[in-house]
Amino acid sequence: MEYIFEFLIAFFLIVSGIFGFVGSFGMIKLKDPMSRLHAPTKATTLGVGGVLIASILHSFLIEQHLSLHELLITLFLFLTAPITALFIAKWHIHRHEKPQDLPGAGEDELWATHAVEQVEDVPDHSTN
Repeated sequence: MEYIFEFLIAFFLIVSGIFGFVGSFGMIKLKDPMSRLHAPTKATTLGVGGVLIASILHSFLIEQHLSLHELLITLFLFLTAPITALFIAKWHIHRHEKPQDLPGAGEDELWATHAVEQVEDVPDHSTN
């Protein structure tokens, strides 16, 4: 039975290594900063998460004790990585892009980071 546990732990380590490699490679090879931001926040977060899951499984299944340190690290990582990415993306929009250069905002027709006076010609959909 211990062989299955070791296989499961090795599986999470290999998968997390692949995610980490893809995230790092994407950060190097992608062309614009917003694409480069996407690679480490998604893939590398999953990579570190896989290592932490493997560590939790090893401490619980092999060493026969429950360690909650990894669970707290995972919680901290999954809460802070998206917030950090959001701040970096907003900085990029404010610092380097002009409103006319940004892609369309979709159905809401507003960008959350732009001033209201820049989008005065937005139709009012509340009267439908």
